[in-house]
Amino acid sequence: MRVVIVSESFPPDVNGVAHCALQTARHLVDRGHAPVVVAPAPAPGNKPDAFAPCPVVHVPSLPLPGYPQVRVALPSRRLAATLVEHRADVVHLASPFVLGVRGMAAAARLGIPAVAVYQTDLAGYARTYMGAGESAAWRRIRAVHGAADLTLAPSSSALHDLESHGVPRVRLWPRGVDTERFRPERRDEALRRALAPNGELIVGYVGRLAPEKQVELLAGACGLQGVRVVVVGDGPSRPGLEQALPGAVFLGRRTGDDLARVFASFDVFAHTGPFETFCQTVQEAMASGLPVVAPAAGGPLDLVAHGHTGLLVPPGDATAVRDAVRSLAADAALRAAYGTAGRATVEGRTWAAVGDQLIGHYAQVLAGRRTAVAA
Repeated sequence: MRVVIVSESFPPDVNGVAHCALQTARHLVDRGHAPVVVAPAPAPGNKPDAFAPCPVVHVPSLPLPGYPQVRVALPSRRLAATLVEHRADVVHLASPFVLGVRGMAAAARLGIPAVAVYQTDLAGYARTYMGAGESAAWRRIRAVHGAADLTLAPSSSALHDLESHGVPRVRLWPRGVDTERFRPERRDEALRRALAPNGELIVGYVGRLAPEKQVELLAGACGLQGVRVVVVGDGPSRPGLEQALPGAVFLGRRTGDDLARVFASFDVFAHTGPFETFCQTVQEAMASGLPVVAPAAGGPLDLVAHGHTGLLVPPGDATAVRDAVRSLAADAALRAAYGTAGRATVEGRTWAAVGDQLIGHYAQVLAGRRTAVAA
């Protein structure tokens, strides 16, 4: 198949949309298909990913006001031209919002089937950043995804949200995890000594530092005796979080094997954001053999088995986060049991496995189009 992946983000950006688009392109190449990626141009000075598995077409972009790490695509003829020049069989829309909306429109004009991948909780972001606008966000989601031949939701919670708000033709498509990169054996005792020189239990967070992630909920854990909170990532909330989380260590952005080494060197992984449609970092923590503390909302509901691989807590409850960390800090055997169970849970969730599922979804959409034409 000839596939054009229209993504709102792509490496060198570091986020879930970029990572999933990259893994999708890699898998398509591995299986003998021909993908091309269309994405916003990276910020000046940020070199495009030299290891991209396929051609990448960049369209002009500008930084999102107030959040310069996010680039927003400007109108460009390159998108439609790429669909024509590549002779696309299917258009893959990764978290369509701006560029993806244009990709949907271009695919419709050209009669090319489109598969839209839902990855961003726009309604949750509207509540966080504007205090309102949730209804408008859902109207946009319905309009965009309703035009697709198929929408793929990453979790049962996301699927339910989409269907309950009137989005048609929704199927479940989870995310894979690199179990070779993320594994317990990468634990680094020298790194642990540097992060926790007094032998403290290390509680780690990995992700963007932005208001919707609610990383400030880790403040209570910072106050626990014998606990060191380590924060990996960057974003507009970092200055405030450095004040809100006394004693926490901020490592900035980490990627690749370096990130895997940091993950494996934690004792507990804590995620705090309640608006995750999936939550890839939870899977990476589980692959690294860590017990997980996460909100009982969104994607983590599918990933974390409460009392088996970790602890689910009420969203937005700092006291519950602190108490969950305290209970795990006090019981090494429980941490080990949860970590072992978590690793076993994700071992079959490789990118190859979920990539094959995606190709199956493409094939069904193409078959449906052929049937409709024949009728």
